[in-house]
Amino acid sequence: MRFPALAPIAAACFALLAQAVQADPAPAESLDKVVVTGNPLKSAVLAQPSDSLGGDQLVLTRAANLGDTLQGLAGVSATNFGPNASRPSIRGLDGDRVRILNNSGASVDASNLSFDHGVAIDPLVIDKVEVLRGAAALLYGGNAVGGVVNTLDNRIPRTLIDGLSGAAEVRLGGPSNDRSGAVVLDGGSGRPNAGWGWHADLSGRDAGDQRAPRFSSPTDDGAESRTSVRNSASHNHSAALGGSVFFRGGYAGVSVDDFRTTYGTTVEEAAKIRMKRQRVATAGEWRAPDGPVRSVTWQLSRNRYEHAEIEDGQVGTTFKSTGTDGRLEVTHAPVGGVNGVVGVQWESLDFSALGAEAFVPSTTTRNTGLFVLEQYSAGDLHLSAGARHEQVRVRSAGDTDTSDGRFGAPQQRKFSPTSLALSSVYGVGGGWSLSANLNRTQRAPAYYELFANGLHLATDAFERGDATLGLETSRGADLGVKWEGERSHVHMNVYETRFANYIALQANGQAVTNPDNGHVLPVYVFQGVPARLRGVEIEGRWQATPVWALLGQFDTVRGENTQTGVPLPRLAPRRAMLGVEAQQGPWSARVEWRGAARQDRVDAFDTPTAGYGTMHASLARQLKLGDLDGLWYLRLTNLGNKLAYNATAVPTIRDLSPQAGRSVMTGVQVRF
Repeated sequence: MRFPALAPIAAACFALLAQAVQADPAPAESLDKVVVTGNPLKSAVLAQPSDSLGGDQLVLTRAANLGDTLQGLAGVSATNFGPNASRPSIRGLDGDRVRILNNSGASVDASNLSFDHGVAIDPLVIDKVEVLRGAAALLYGGNAVGGVVNTLDNRIPRTLIDGLSGAAEVRLGGPSNDRSGAVVLDGGSGRPNAGWGWHADLSGRDAGDQRAPRFSSPTDDGAESRTSVRNSASHNHSAALGGSVFFRGGYAGVSVDDFRTTYGTTVEEAAKIRMKRQRVATAGEWRAPDGPVRSVTWQLSRNRYEHAEIEDGQVGTTFKSTGTDGRLEVTHAPVGGVNGVVGVQWESLDFSALGAEAFVPSTTTRNTGLFVLEQYSAGDLHLSAGARHEQVRVRSAGDTDTSDGRFGAPQQRKFSPTSLALSSVYGVGGGWSLSANLNRTQRAPAYYELFANGLHLATDAFERGDATLGLETSRGADLGVKWEGERSHVHMNVYETRFANYIALQANGQAVTNPDNGHVLPVYVFQGVPARLRGVEIEGRWQATPVWALLGQFDTVRGENTQTGVPLPRLAPRRAMLGVEAQQGPWSARVEWRGAARQDRVDAFDTPTAGYGTMHASLARQLKLGDLDGLWYLRLTNLGNKLAYNATAVPTIRDLSPQAGRSVMTGVQVRF
């Protein structure tokens, strides 16, 4: 399926959105929900493109992992290393260029190091997910050059609940015969200025191998016909406790949580990953009605992460990370109509990998950043500008065994990234607004980009870092048009980002032999190259009648090494969605078609991925059970059982793990 096949769909999206503008008047008063991420001043008007999933929408969208939960959003795809390890990719950028947060603090795991490492967050217990598309380095550092994914929960209560509330959910079915459930409880006592609150949650999930349409799975002996993804079963559970004290003008709280999972890696027939992460966090806020300082917010978290790669019942390699993330923000009173916030963020990460498949030495990373963000509004014009400066130190411990000689002597690199951003939003009337973002972002190389030197089975290659790499510098522009009606909307963005030295993993023409099986593997080296990414995102909804609504979405991203013209790896193809939604009384239903064009803009070490079109449907009913509210839902995916592969997956996993086949999942959520 090439692009011309999607052209009529894109045209239909434009027609649908134009009809929405004509049919639905602009709201007399905006009641938009405030986005928390990247918005310390709690502005209702944001220039940066953003999406959020929460409430029933999140319940009906939730998947087994964070990447699959979000990949239906405009501009967001997923790395799709099998059903269990899937990290969000935003506008063609993934890994260390997309920041994953939990309650705006760092979520420490090893998912940015390797595609087969899962994200240590359970989608079942989060209340909301916010996604910022495009550079968000100002508040979150240079490794948010692609965007931010922030999962939000109430583990540290921020508002007082007098009494008890909560939710319980059970779901069954799906392509992996999912059996999962979660319970979330919130309580408290007292008055807003003198009270306390608590939170508890518990979740668990068991899933078998993912079913798929019949496909030819490559093996060492050729290929075999299969209807399931090998070694893709999983089991996970999580638990958390938290509490807050509320006082005049603010709160202070603490939480602890534990997440554990065991899952098959798919790329190997018997290899599993056993992961655990413990996190302790504290956060608080103090607000003043007057004076030069209007608020002070803080948060601090400590994460301990470990996963063991197990083959034939034996632990082969163990990865460990210990990370601390702290942030302090001070909001000042308006000065000449200018509101602003100044802040400091500090992070530390201690990483180690011990075992036969450790391709990165033990490292320590220290990062301190200072930032300022100022906003000014004059009528319908809203301006913001900011800057961030960081001091980053990355140190390699070198070889723990001097006879090895792979990583050499201990060494250290220091970097001083500086990022700048300028944005504006102008309301032109009738629900229309125009936005523009300009940014200059610098990112320090990650520890594995500097010091890797070994066989990496997830990419089926020998990866070699470059300790002489400099800062990755990019300049980006984003232009947006938005229209908001009472129940309809249109959002459109075009963007371009140019990198002076994009740190890419490129083959250098050399090869090494894997001593375990004799396979010859190519050597890939991290190198800085000039690159460019540009794309378009369109998304909208037209409420045609009080019952029926039409939905449309289209996105495309194109990226290449501007020196050689070679495409950047793992880019999503052109994608489109058309859907119909209906709501009558307590019932709601949705049917949607999602399509992707053929992706043949690949480098010499990848192969084209065929296009596809799949149908999906859902049915839901609001429930009233005495004093309880509930939601029953039924989800049907890939109704035509179409065989489809993900262009954003690395080649080593793509043919082993097609998208899920036809499946039915049902679930019930009860709220009180």
